[in-house]
Amino acid sequence: MKDYRYLFFDLDGTLTDSSEGIINCLVYALEQMGYEVPEDKNKFLGPSLYQSFSEFCGMDDEQVEKAVKIFRGRYSDTGLFENRVYEGIEDMLGRLKEAGKELFVATSKPQTFAVRILEKFGLAHYFRFIGGADINGTRNRKQEVIEYVLAETGISGREQVLMIGDRRQDVIGAHDTGLDCMGVLWGYGPLDELTEAGADYIAETPQKAAESILGE
Repeated sequence: MKDYRYLFFDLDGTLTDSSEGIINCLVYALEQMGYEVPEDKNKFLGPSLYQSFSEFCGMDDEQVEKAVKIFRGRYSDTGLFENRVYEGIEDMLGRLKEAGKELFVATSKPQTFAVRILEKFGLAHYFRFIGGADINGTRNRKQEVIEYVLAETGISGREQVLMIGDRRQDVIGAHDTGLDCMGVLWGYGPLDELTEAGADYIAETPQKAAESILGE
C-alpha cells in the first residue's frame, strides 16, 4: 500500500453503526408520508436521504423535501443516538493518529449531525476536520463532500489521500475526485459491492485497516 498522509473516513457503517436510528426514522417518515415501507431497508444505509427517497421511493423533489424534513425531525431528537461505535474503532484511530496520519471525516450525513455524534462518543478529537452534507440539501453526494473537505482543509496532493468507507458510494466518490479508496467489511456493504465498485484495498476489521495503512 502507498504511504498515505491524509485519511478521510466515512461515518455511518465505518465509524459507527447507525442503522437502528436511520431505519427507525426512515419507517417513521414513510408512514407519515403514506408510503409503503420497503422490505429491503438496508439499501437506505449509505446514500444521502435525498438520493434514497428519490431513487428507492419514486418521490418528486417536493415529496423528497417533505420526507427529509420528517425524517430529520425524529432523527435530531432521538435517532441521532440510536447508534454505537464499532468495536476496535477507537484503537484504530489512536494508532493512526499516533503514527502521524492526519484524520478527517467525509460523510453524506449533515455536518451538524456528524459533529454531534462524534462528540457524543468521544471521537471528535481524533479528527482535524469533520465534513458532511449541508443541512439545506446541498453537498449531498460523496464526491461533493470530498471536494468540500479538500477545499476547507487546503489539501492539494490528492495522491496522499485515502478514502475509507463501507459502500459503493464511497469508492465511486473517491475515484471521481482522484482519490484511492479502502473498502471496509465491518459496515453495511458486502465484499462484492466494494470490489465491483473498484475499491483499491479491502480491510476486514479496524485492526487490519490500521495494519495495512501503517504497513505492519
